[in-house]
Amino acid sequence: MKIVRFNQPTNNFFNSEFNQFFNQLDTMFPSKSFNNVTYNNIPAVNVKESENGFQIEVAAPGLKKEDFKLSLHENRLTISAKQTGNSEEKNEKYTRQEFNYTSFQRTFNLPKNVDGDKIDATYAEGILHVGIPKKEELKPAVKEIAVA
Repeated sequence: MKIVRFNQPTNNFFNSEFNQFFNQLDTMFPSKSFNNVTYNNIPAVNVKESENGFQIEVAAPGLKKEDFKLSLHENRLTISAKQTGNSEEKNEKYTRQEFNYTSFQRTFNLPKNVDGDKIDATYAEGILHVGIPKKEELKPAVKEIAVA
Protein backbone atom coordinates (compact mmCIF):
# COMPACT_ATOMS: atom_id res chain seq x y z
CA MET A 1 0.00 0.00 0.00
CA LYS A 2 1.31 3.43 -0.92
CA ILE A 3 0.61 6.61 0.94
CA VAL A 4 -0.02 9.43 -1.48
CA ARG A 5 0.15 13.00 -0.38
CA PHE A 6 -2.77 15.16 -1.48
CA ASN A 7 -2.42 18.92 -1.57
CA GLN A 8 -5.64 20.84 -1.80
CA PRO A 9 -5.36 23.95 -3.97
CA THR A 10 -5.31 27.07 -1.83
CA ASN A 11 -5.81 29.72 -4.51
CA ASN A 12 -8.96 28.31 -6.00
CA PHE A 13 -11.28 31.31 -6.45
CA PHE A 14 -14.39 29.15 -6.77
CA ASN A 15 -13.87 27.29 -3.48
CA SER A 16 -12.79 30.33 -1.49
CA GLU A 17 -15.77 32.46 -2.60
CA PHE A 18 -18.28 29.74 -1.77
CA ASN A 19 -16.67 29.00 1.60
CA GLN A 20 -16.76 32.69 2.43
CA PHE A 21 -20.44 32.89 1.44
CA PHE A 22 -21.44 29.94 3.64
CA ASN A 23 -19.36 31.20 6.54
CA GLN A 24 -21.24 34.51 6.33
CA LEU A 25 -24.54 32.63 6.40
CA ASP A 26 -23.39 30.78 9.53
CA THR A 27 -22.70 34.07 11.29
CA MET A 28 -26.01 35.63 10.20
CA PHE A 29 -28.09 32.55 11.11
CA PRO A 30 -26.31 30.84 14.01
CA SER A 31 -29.14 28.35 14.68
CA LYS A 32 -28.68 26.81 11.23
CA SER A 33 -25.48 25.28 9.94
CA PHE A 34 -25.15 25.64 6.18
CA ASN A 35 -21.66 24.14 6.02
CA ASN A 36 -22.68 20.91 7.73
CA VAL A 37 -26.14 20.82 6.08
CA THR A 38 -27.89 20.34 9.40
CA TYR A 39 -30.75 22.49 10.55
CA ASN A 40 -31.30 22.92 14.25
CA ASN A 41 -34.87 23.70 15.30
CA ILE A 42 -34.40 23.05 18.99
CA PRO A 43 -35.62 26.06 20.97
CA ALA A 44 -33.63 27.77 23.68
CA VAL A 45 -34.29 26.60 27.24
CA ASN A 46 -33.76 28.25 30.62
CA VAL A 47 -33.64 26.11 33.77
CA LYS A 48 -33.92 27.82 37.14
CA GLU A 49 -33.72 26.23 40.58
CA SER A 50 -35.28 27.74 43.65
CA GLU A 51 -35.82 26.55 47.19
CA ASN A 52 -39.23 25.10 46.29
CA GLY A 53 -38.49 23.55 42.91
CA PHE A 54 -37.35 24.02 39.34
CA GLN A 55 -38.70 26.21 36.55
CA ILE A 56 -38.08 25.34 32.90
CA GLU A 57 -38.79 27.96 30.23
CA VAL A 58 -38.88 26.90 26.59
CA ALA A 59 -38.85 29.64 23.94
CA ALA A 60 -41.24 28.36 21.27
CA PRO A 61 -43.04 31.25 19.56
CA GLY A 62 -45.69 30.57 16.97
CA LEU A 63 -46.92 27.35 18.54
CA LYS A 64 -50.19 26.68 20.34
CA LYS A 65 -50.55 24.96 23.67
CA GLU A 66 -52.18 22.01 21.87
CA ASP A 67 -48.92 21.44 19.94
CA PHE A 68 -46.97 20.53 23.10
CA LYS A 69 -46.67 17.12 24.71
CA LEU A 70 -45.04 16.59 28.10
CA SER A 71 -44.33 13.16 29.53
CA LEU A 72 -42.57 11.90 32.63
CA HIS A 73 -41.00 8.45 32.74
CA GLU A 74 -38.57 7.32 35.46
CA ASN A 75 -37.53 10.88 36.40
CA ARG A 76 -37.01 11.87 32.76
CA LEU A 77 -39.16 14.76 31.62
CA THR A 78 -39.65 14.91 27.86
CA ILE A 79 -40.98 18.08 26.27
CA SER A 80 -41.91 17.80 22.61
CA ALA A 81 -43.92 19.78 20.10
CA LYS A 82 -45.18 19.10 16.62
CA GLN A 83 -46.82 21.57 14.27
CA THR A 84 -47.83 21.10 10.67
CA GLY A 85 -49.11 23.79 8.38
CA ASN A 86 -50.21 24.24 4.82
CA SER A 87 -50.62 27.53 2.98
CA GLU A 88 -51.95 27.92 -0.51
CA GLU A 89 -51.96 31.00 -2.73
CA LYS A 90 -53.99 31.01 -5.91
CA ASN A 91 -53.54 33.56 -8.65
CA GLU A 92 -54.81 33.74 -12.19
CA LYS A 93 -51.73 32.12 -13.69
CA TYR A 94 -50.31 29.99 -10.89
CA THR A 95 -51.00 28.22 -7.64
CA ARG A 96 -48.37 28.14 -4.92
CA GLN A 97 -48.67 25.68 -2.09
CA GLU A 98 -46.22 25.51 0.79
CA PHE A 99 -45.98 22.94 3.55
CA ASN A 100 -44.54 23.72 6.94
CA TYR A 101 -43.48 21.14 9.51
CA THR A 102 -41.90 21.98 12.84
CA SER A 103 -41.03 19.57 15.61
CA PHE A 104 -38.59 19.25 18.47
CA GLN A 105 -37.98 17.11 21.53
CA ARG A 106 -35.97 17.83 24.67
CA THR A 107 -35.42 15.43 27.56
CA PHE A 108 -34.36 16.44 31.07
CA ASN A 109 -33.10 14.10 33.79
CA LEU A 110 -34.78 15.23 36.98
CA PRO A 111 -33.29 14.74 40.44
CA LYS A 112 -34.88 12.25 42.82
CA ASN A 113 -36.27 14.97 45.09
CA VAL A 114 -38.89 16.30 42.64
CA ASP A 115 -42.60 15.62 42.96
CA GLY A 116 -43.63 14.27 39.55
CA ASP A 117 -47.34 14.30 40.43
CA LYS A 118 -47.40 18.08 40.83
CA ILE A 119 -45.63 19.19 37.62
CA ASP A 120 -47.59 21.91 35.84
CA ALA A 121 -47.16 23.69 32.52
CA THR A 122 -48.49 26.91 31.01
CA TYR A 123 -47.91 28.51 27.62
CA ALA A 124 -48.08 32.27 27.25
CA GLU A 125 -46.55 34.78 24.83
CA GLY A 126 -44.39 32.21 23.04
CA ILE A 127 -42.83 30.70 26.17
CA LEU A 128 -43.71 27.35 27.72
CA HIS A 129 -43.34 27.50 31.52
CA VAL A 130 -42.93 24.16 33.30
CA GLY A 131 -43.03 24.16 37.09
CA ILE A 132 -41.41 21.21 38.83
CA PRO A 133 -41.86 21.31 42.61
CA LYS A 134 -39.50 19.58 44.99
CA LYS A 135 -40.81 17.00 47.45
CA GLU A 136 -41.26 18.22 50.96
CA GLU A 137 -38.45 16.84 53.02
CA LEU A 138 -39.59 14.52 55.74
CA LYS A 139 -38.42 16.02 58.94
CA PRO A 140 -37.49 13.53 61.62
CA ALA A 141 -40.17 13.46 64.26
CA VAL A 142 -39.06 14.62 67.67
CA LYS A 143 -40.01 12.09 70.28
CA GLU A 144 -39.92 13.01 73.91
CA ILE A 145 -38.81 10.37 76.31
CA ALA A 146 -40.04 10.50 79.84
CA VAL A 147 -37.47 10.07 82.59
CA ALA A 148 -38.49 7.41 85.08
